[in-house]
Amino acid sequence: MEDDDVILRPCREDDVPAVTAIYAHAVATGRASFEIDPPDEAEMARRRAALVGGGYPYLVAERAGAVVAYAYAGPYRPRPAYRGTLESSVYVRTDQAGRGLGRRLMARLIAEAEGAGFRQMVAVIGDSHNDASIGLHAALGFRHVGVLTSVGWKHGTWLDTVLMQRALGPGDGTPPDA
Repeated sequence: MEDDDVILRPCREDDVPAVTAIYAHAVATGRASFEIDPPDEAEMARRRAALVGGGYPYLVAERAGAVVAYAYAGPYRPRPAYRGTLESSVYVRTDQAGRGLGRRLMARLIAEAEGAGFRQMVAVIGDSHNDASIGLHAALGFRHVGVLTSVGWKHGTWLDTVLMQRALGPGDGTPPDA
């Protein structure tokens, strides 16, 4: 279901409190993030500034003036050879789940990453039972490339990490800076 009253836009500094609250809930109650303790607003502001300052896309979905979801892409790994590859993240406020916000944000994130010249996007999905995220990524052209079994311990259980990948623009058809 797609809502026409949703605005997708770049994340601003004044969105950090809402982003922090969405992420804090995901960290405290979910298995998608392997963080144990939710970061505070100062840390979330630092993370956002580093991504935006580095030219990476960071988006929010706004409904009735409130941020209800967000997505961003950042470096997959820090070494220079990975410069054309991004890792994506998307989080939706619990009361907004199932309304297509994650899909809309990820589609826009993919488009912005392609426009910026990135060539690959990797999703590192916490919990192999996270069917909603796995399905979302598959619907947007990501393919399953692996599972790291029992690599995280959270909420009293071992968790897998599912790896999915999608080519961006010309993908590996040309060098990353071409």
